[in-house]
Amino acid sequence: MIEPSPKDKVKQDELKRSGEIPRHVAIIMDGNGRWAKSKKLSRVFGHNEGVNSARDIVEVSGQLGIKFLTLYTFSTENWKRPKSEVTLLMKLLIKSIRGETDRLNQNDVKLVATGNLNNLPEKVLAELNEAMEITKNNKLMTLNLALSYSGRWDIVNAINSILKEQIESKTYLGDMDEKKFSSYLVTKDIPDPDLLIRTGGEFRISNFLLWQLAYSEIYIDQHYWPDFKRAQFYKAISDFQKRERRFGLTSEQLNKDVKN
Repeated sequence: MIEPSPKDKVKQDELKRSGEIPRHVAIIMDGNGRWAKSKKLSRVFGHNEGVNSARDIVEVSGQLGIKFLTLYTFSTENWKRPKSEVTLLMKLLIKSIRGETDRLNQNDVKLVATGNLNNLPEKVLAELNEAMEITKNNKLMTLNLALSYSGRWDIVNAINSILKEQIESKTYLGDMDEKKFSSYLVTKDIPDPDLLIRTGGEFRISNFLLWQLAYSEIYIDQHYWPDFKRAQFYKAISDFQKRERRFGLTSEQLNKDVKN
């Protein structure tokens, strides 16, 4: 793993002493286009700058001890954008995966992807599969790219998988509970997020991890994604540590459990 700078090490040690570091952080990386527009630049330039922020956050997440980081990279709705922008985004995705694989290995980060991956262009899928194969044995952290993903698609896909399995096996699968249903989601191997961060100041979850975010803490940052760096990330983690996660219980019940 790349060691943090002395300044970062002081801040990271402070956060580790202050409270719980979330096991899984999910991020809606919003604002690339608006960032570019504010600077009278092309949207593609904004997406390029967004890659730099992603690189920074991946690195600092591993240093903090976060075990899972999910980045909402491309939604199913994003396919509706102008064809020229989608084409450029796919080219950027290939370039980014190819350019970051060595760094992920250096940082001991395992790359996975969740979503309707069959919709991706062949070249993107080939590059992605190669990077996942190269990094599959890394242990420090899992980086999950949500690609061609949406929460509603994930839930419908799970239901269709259940129906298909039941028809093919000609066997009733039994009553469904939350745990069993979760095993059919594309995120079945990843714990639900403890913290969801959205950049760009919008107060919505944009069809992202609808099932999995049931008890996640939500943090909205006003910075556009290209301006969201580790300083802003530290603030999000610090804010998370001040939350009381009750999961439907009362504060008194939680305190009683702690004392016992």
